[in-house]
Amino acid sequence: MKILLSEIMYNRNLSVRQVSLMTGIPKSTINDIMNGRAPRLDTLEQLASGLKVRITDLFDSPYK
Repeated sequence: MKILLSEIMYNRNLSVRQVSLMTGIPKSTINDIMNGRAPRLDTLEQLASGLKVRITDLFDSPYK
């Protein structure tokens, strides 16, 4: 299962710094997620809330 953070950021023309400010997640954690590290559930919730998407929108999964 892939996290689609990079694609969302690209489509919205957002930088790591902007996402960090929107979500309250450190830039280093955002970079880790973009490089393949699996985020914790609370981090996913913060991302979804800050980016104004559903948590399921953050995943590339055939079970959507």
